[in-house]
Amino acid sequence: MNPELSILITSYKNSALLKLCIKSIQRSVKGINYEIIVADSATQEDSYDIMRECFSDIKFLPNTANVGFGKLVNSMLKVAKGKFYFIINADIIIKNDAIETLVQFLEENDDAGIVGPKLINFDNTVQQSCFRFYSPLTVLCRRTFLGRFSFAKEHLDRFLLKHEQQTQDVIEADWIMGSAMMVSKKAAGKVGLFDERFFMYFEDVDWCRRFWEKGYRVVYLSKVKVFHYHGKASASKSTLNSIFFNRYARIHIISGIKFFLKYCGKANPHT
Repeated sequence: MNPELSILITSYKNSALLKLCIKSIQRSVKGINYEIIVADSATQEDSYDIMRECFSDIKFLPNTANVGFGKLVNSMLKVAKGKFYFIINADIIIKNDAIETLVQFLEENDDAGIVGPKLINFDNTVQQSCFRFYSPLTVLCRRTFLGRFSFAKEHLDRFLLKHEQQTQDVIEADWIMGSAMMVSKKAAGKVGLFDERFFMYFEDVDWCRRFWEKGYRVVYLSKVKVFHYHGKASASKSTLNSIFFNRYARIHIISGIKFFLKYCGKANPHT
């Protein structure tokens, strides 16, 4: 009998967090038949050891190289058997009945293809994780001196759905972060796999856009909360500093260029 839910965990060089993530799932999820699949990039010996010694019943997909987020997720989607897929990073810690609530939402809303929870820092502050689609102006406002002007603040507040997050519990977002998103198998089958041209960053933006193009809503549920140990590796105030000194910021910028070129001239499917 196939499980109702496949929990797909992406991992990269942090076996301690991976162990905490899996333990939180096993402790929290009740009343749902589920499987866990772990896909790991640049797999190290300690990750092999933890999976073999502590979680030998979990399907483990190691990789000798760092293959990128999209390829990790795709490798799990190809073997997952659940009716729903919960895609999370290994730095996610599950709270209470979060997973059950997300499953229930998709069961009751057939037009929703993706639903995501609120991401919480370990000091209980909220991370921004639901957004409107990027425009070139968004990048300029976030990474250059233009961010100091009032028009930039207004633009970024709109990008970050600030008003909606203050007034709504259920938000239709253009996209949500791939750190934690639940997807229906039916919708994912129509949309297809992640675009592996995006090695890191923008693959979640691209996937959400494609869900909207197929007529599926992307939804953020602020009442559902999970913890996320998030490092913001690409953060930088200066575009020049980003290009020359921050590898992750360079990858982010390159992925953004790929995204803009892919959708140049195409209308926003969520209007």
